[in-house]
Amino acid sequence: MGNDQAEMLQAENLASPDISHGFFTRRGGLSQGVYASLNGGVGSRDAAEAVTGNRARMAAAMDVEPGRLMVPYQVHSAEALIISAPWKPEARPRCDALVTTMPGLGLGVTGADCGMVLFADLDHHVIGAAHAGWKGALHGVLEATLRAMDQCGARRASIVAVLGPMIHQASYEVGPELRAQFVEKAAANAAFFVPSQREGYFMLDLPGFIIAALQRAGVGEAVSLGLDTYADPERFYSYRRSTHLKEADYGRHVSAIALQNG
Repeated sequence: MGNDQAEMLQAENLASPDISHGFFTRRGGLSQGVYASLNGGVGSRDAAEAVTGNRARMAAAMDVEPGRLMVPYQVHSAEALIISAPWKPEARPRCDALVTTMPGLGLGVTGADCGMVLFADLDHHVIGAAHAGWKGALHGVLEATLRAMDQCGARRASIVAVLGPMIHQASYEVGPELRAQFVEKAAANAAFFVPSQREGYFMLDLPGFIIAALQRAGVGEAVSLGLDTYADPERFYSYRRSTHLKEADYGRHVSAIALQNG
């Protein structure tokens, strides 16, 4: 990787000449300071020209035109949007997942501890990308993404879903009120929590919850890269780690996918 190349991780499960995809790390960009260096978050207080340059490097790595790498305005919702053309920057939709059948249109989501899931049904040429923090995952953003893919002609048994780097159970302490929300949704969700060393607190296995939700929804293959953003500061940003270090802000990763052939 050269100094001007965005570093991205890839999943064997998504390897195909028909798609390009990448779970971008924090390396290979233009940003400085706490944002060093491949910050893709337009919502951060990073220099706008650095973020724009970083996004252009990501698009190049994906073999997508810079203006065709689409990342929505994420709001921790359960909303998925089917798109067929790029939008103007000022018209960025508020949602947390994108789906398309259009070649050359990159679908991206950002995160800095939250789950980012890339989806592909290569048999039916449908792809998707979803941002799944605890709120979106609990309230149905993954299922909404799959329903949107269904509308585009995908078949659940043909879909491969890959979960990228995110915060893992050993790093993710939560309070009893969050556990209560999960258990209220389904008693079986208690299995994704173990007691913390702090009395009354718990460690949440959000990656496990996401993979289980995808399997329950009937996808053909659901896998995780198994990488903890909090525990690897050299490669990954982490909202929680930055908070613990009392840093002023934090960078965001981008995970993206594009169809290369119709």
